[in-house]
Amino acid sequence: MIRAKKSLGQNFLIDSNIINKILDIIDIKNRNILEIGPGTGNLTSKILDKAPKKMIVIEKDKNLVKILRDVYGSKISIINKDVLTVNENFLEKEKLTVFGNLPYNISTEILCKWITNIDDNDLWFDYLILMFQKEVADRIVSKFNTKNYGRLSILSNWKLNIKKIFDVKPSCFSPRPKVDSTVLLFQPKKNFIKLDNPKNLEKVTKIFFMHRRKMIKKPYNFLFNGDTKVAEKLRIKLDLRPQNLNFDTYFKLANEYEKL
Repeated sequence: MIRAKKSLGQNFLIDSNIINKILDIIDIKNRNILEIGPGTGNLTSKILDKAPKKMIVIEKDKNLVKILRDVYGSKISIINKDVLTVNENFLEKEKLTVFGNLPYNISTEILCKWITNIDDNDLWFDYLILMFQKEVADRIVSKFNTKNYGRLSILSNWKLNIKKIFDVKPSCFSPRPKVDSTVLLFQPKKNFIKLDNPKNLEKVTKIFFMHRRKMIKKPYNFLFNGDTKVAEKLRIKLDLRPQNLNFDTYFKLANEYEKL
């Protein structure tokens, strides 16, 4: 019997109905598939039943890698690494469709890494079908003027269209997590504001949301040295709060910040 490792944030998806619902989201026949954290292979086997063109999995746990090799052999290509150390741009020449029951402890780090590493001219994926802790998913899909709106919402919606698919109860996992989960579908946007360095968007949002209940005048002045020209150009009222500015406004602020 395989014991889940708390240190790796392992919660194995065991509910066959949920697995089937995940695989009904898009047609994966003849697609190149990447699965993050396949665990004991419950989703892996169902993906293979759908006849993908190729399947790659990234699994950090050496014990699980041995099991996956014994069960699936040459049917899958296994990368025994921490997903945060893998350069996804070099995994496959063709686009990948990604499935992942992401470890709760690094899920946002994984998503942010992928977003900031997207090559604007050659995207490495066509879809991301990912499971998050519900609280995190709510932040990802939140809109401006809501309590969950913040840095993660803005960064996630910069280059991606996001759709909430469904929630998943703790009873669908082993061991059972203490919270609900949510499956989200991500698709690359065709048009978005391009930045020379994605870190500038992270910096702008970090400074603005450092004091989310206060007016944006102080963080704005910090970033733009008290010059109100950008605020006038973007028609931003400096007595607003950070959550009152929509996605595009933050993307444009980051773009203006790069010009300094």
